[in-house]
Amino acid sequence: MITKDIDTVVPAVPVPVADEPPQRPGERRRAWDEAPRWQIYVPLGIYLLFTLIPFYWILLFALRKPGSTSLVPWPMTFEHFEKVWNERSFGTYFENSVYVGVATLFMTTLVALAGGYALARFDFKIKRAFMLALLCSQFVPGALLLVPLFQIFAELQMINSLGSVIIAETVFQLPLSMILISGFIRNVPYSLEEAAWVDGCNRFTGFRVVVLPLLRPGLIAVGSFAFVHSWNHFLFALMFLSNQDKQTIPVGLNSLMSADSVDLGALAAGGIIAAVPVVIVFAFIQKWLITGFSAGAVKG
Repeated sequence: MITKDIDTVVPAVPVPVADEPPQRPGERRRAWDEAPRWQIYVPLGIYLLFTLIPFYWILLFALRKPGSTSLVPWPMTFEHFEKVWNERSFGTYFENSVYVGVATLFMTTLVALAGGYALARFDFKIKRAFMLALLCSQFVPGALLLVPLFQIFAELQMINSLGSVIIAETVFQLPLSMILISGFIRNVPYSLEEAAWVDGCNRFTGFRVVVLPLLRPGLIAVGSFAFVHSWNHFLFALMFLSNQDKQTIPVGLNSLMSADSVDLGALAAGGIIAAVPVVIVFAFIQKWLITGFSAGAVKG
């Protein structure tokens, strides 16, 4: 009879683990919970201080009386706002900037939506080369486009017209907008469109009913980016518009500075007028803006 040795199994001795505070159900530990709070709040406080001081300085010059040197704008006055709005034609500049910004927003979003859908859903031979050309166009500064665009608009008799600024801003914004929109559309499953086709929709109807509602955050992100850029852009409005009643806010702000002197109160008031609409827009669309850029940053 052959006998076999049976190995004795030694039970493992549990290693003592340091006690950890109980974790609530559904609660996850965050990386910054382990760092002292002051290491977070001190840098953020310094950054906030350097950010708010220039804004306070602008408010100080805009709201205090002319000739005052006080560091507190009291008693407050709105003389500078009344001066730039009425005497310096900032009301007209504001209307022109709104017209250019809104028109650029709609044109950029519409064309980028069509081009982005083609890049996301169709394959063609020069697709990679076209995408590379779009990316390389972002390295071209806008100043290099002034001379050829001026000649084109002169041939079309569009100099001193807001339409020339709108077209130039749209062309300048299209490459990046198309790339972003194509990324948003790739995140929408293609099977949703196919299901719409099975139900009897054509390609356009399926896109309008199924895909377009899902692109709302991306469209808001692209449109807001185009609006803010056209609102703040200076070169195109300066080169293509000569009459005062056609100029925009950036050109109007530049007219407040002369070679001999600068009216700091009027300049600060004009800067606040130019900044308030953008701040209000971003305050209302910040949720959609963050969602849109985060959705377009990853590939589905």
